[in-house]
This record gives sequence, C-alpha cells and structure tokens, in this order.
Amino acid sequence: MDMFDLSLIWAVIIAFGVIMYVLMDGFDLGLGILFPFAPDEDARDVMMNSVAPVWDGNETWLVLGGAGLIGAFPLVYSILLPAMYIGVFLMLAGLIFRGVAFEFRFKSRRTRTWWNAAFAGGSFVAAFAQGAVVGAYIEGFETANRVFVGGPLDWLTPFSVITGLGLVAGYALLGATWLVLKSEGHVREWARGLVPKLLVGVVAVFAIVSLWTPWIDPGVWERWFDHIQVIWLLPALALACVIGVYTANRKGRELLAFLLTLGMFVFTYMGLLVSRWPYVIPPDYTLWDAASAPESQFFLLIGVLFVVPIVLTYTAWSYWVFRGKVRVGEGYH
Repeated sequence: MDMFDLSLIWAVIIAFGVIMYVLMDGFDLGLGILFPFAPDEDARDVMMNSVAPVWDGNETWLVLGGAGLIGAFPLVYSILLPAMYIGVFLMLAGLIFRGVAFEFRFKSRRTRTWWNAAFAGGSFVAAFAQGAVVGAYIEGFETANRVFVGGPLDWLTPFSVITGLGLVAGYALLGATWLVLKSEGHVREWARGLVPKLLVGVVAVFAIVSLWTPWIDPGVWERWFDHIQVIWLLPALALACVIGVYTANRKGRELLAFLLTLGMFVFTYMGLLVSRWPYVIPPDYTLWDAASAPESQFFLLIGVLFVVPIVLTYTAWSYWVFRGKVRVGEGYH
C-alpha cells in the first residue's frame, strides 16, 4: 500500500463518479427544467420517453460518489452534510418527486398536469440545490476542531444562488442538445432553437463565477496567475466547446453538439478541481487531512474496482440498446 497514494486514487474515483453523475443525470434533469416550456403534450411525451430507459441508472453515479466519500474521506462527509443539510434534503426531495412523476405521468389522465408540475418542479429544485451546494463548497466552511460550526443557512448566499441558477441553465442546455439528438420534427426544431439562448446564459454565469471566485478565495488567484502553466488549457478548451456547440447546432450536427456540451461540463469541472486543489474542505483541510485509514481505503478500493467496470458496461449497453430517435406516439412506456 505504501507504493500508492490511496487518498489520491480515491480522490480520482470520487471525482470521476461526480462528473459521471453530472453528465448522465444532467440532461434528464435538463429535460425536466424545459418541461413547462414544451410546445405540447406530444413533445413532453417524447422528452420523457427519450430518457425513461436510462434515467434511474444514471443516478448510480450519485450513490457511488456518496458512498465513496463516507468510506474514503469521512471528515469531508461529516462536515459537508451538517453544513448543507437543507440543500442536500432539497436535492433528494426533488429527485424523489421527479422519479415518482416518471412512473405515474404515463398512467394518469385527469391528474397529468400535476405530474407534469412534479417532474418539472423536482428537476428544477434538484438542479438548483446541486448548483448551490457547489457554490457553498467554493466559498468554504466555518469549522473548528474538525467540526462544522456555522449556521444551517450558511450554504445559501448570493454566490451560491448564482451557481445554482447557472447549473439549472447548464442542465437545460444539456437537455436541449440531448433532445435535438433524440427527437425529430417540431420537437427537434423547438429544442434546437433553445440551444443558442441557453448557451448565452451558461456563458454569462460562467464569466460571473470566474470573476467572483478569486475575491472569495485569494488562493484561487495565486493558483491561476502566479503559476502560469497548462491549467489555462482548461478554460480555453471550455470556450472552444462553447463555440463548437453553437456551430454544430447551427449546422445540424446533433451528436457533435451534444458531445461538445458534455465537454463544456468536463473542462469547467476540471477547472473547479484545480482551483481548490488540494483542499477538500476549504479553506482548512487537504485531501490527506480528511482521509480514512489506508487499510479502510484499500479494502473499499477492491470492491470499487470490481463494481465500476460492471456499471460502465451496463450503462454503455443501455444507451446502445435504446439508441436512435424517439417518435411521437412511440416510446419506452
């Protein structure tokens, strides 16, 4: 075990689980955010049918990230959860509402409007709560003797509201590019028209957060400006993805537009990790301060290395089986 930095390995695994959740569950949350603005019920049917076979599997990555955090970095879990109880509760409540709406909407007639609202409201709340939690993480936590000592609403600040709304816009963009890829006719054209508008909103929030963050933590400024290096490739690549999404959407290159939207999230996420490195509980505790015993990390690692390839294989197979367009009147249900 001395040959490997188990804490670093686990940081990579958890970071991978988190970004996989954001990418996989982001577009179906985005569809829920766009749900109230759909042109008709046929469009809403197509939206839900496009993700009905895979949405619950997408959330496997959330479980992996949370479970890994408890086992590999218990200090992170013990501080983050009390600091963001309300935000985490809102996220889980939103996911529950939209999950129930998935199953009941197709079976209802008189109450379909209510299930539409549950799906849309749950998606918005879950996405906003996730973004606000990220904003609170960037701002850091008030701790003493390895315990959170702040208030229950410390996570909700003007900065975290901006990041929450930014993630809502980002998920909506993911949902729009996914729908362009999976639909046809008037549904596809409606979604395609949304992409440039959502792209502007996402870029605006990204710029605001990027300019605001160094004022929250001067260490971010030092990491980016005092050590000029390859990390500047990350925002450059994210900007290239933005331009690529706009161009691909305009030219009707559906798959490329969706993949480049995923790329925007990946490079932005990597930039966030670089900005906070090596602190996992900013501004006080590093990755190694928060780690559990090496024996515990190694034991858990054996299980994860067995499970992750299975999850990846199952996920890839699911998307392959349900590939292709979803048409009005046809679908998973």
